[in-house]
Amino acid sequence: PEQAEPLYERFCEALAELGVGVAHGVFGARMAVELVNDGPVTIVLE
Repeated sequence: PEQAEPLYERFCEALAELGVGVAHGVFGARMAVELVNDGPVTIVLE
């Protein structure tokens, strides 16, 4: 987590600089996520 959080923040900032809408919550928090499968492949990461 010590290395991942700054990388994650930089990634979000880079996307925002490109004009991509970025919304994020608390890094490392447990979240309930809803998924709509809309494509040929779904990859589940845990």
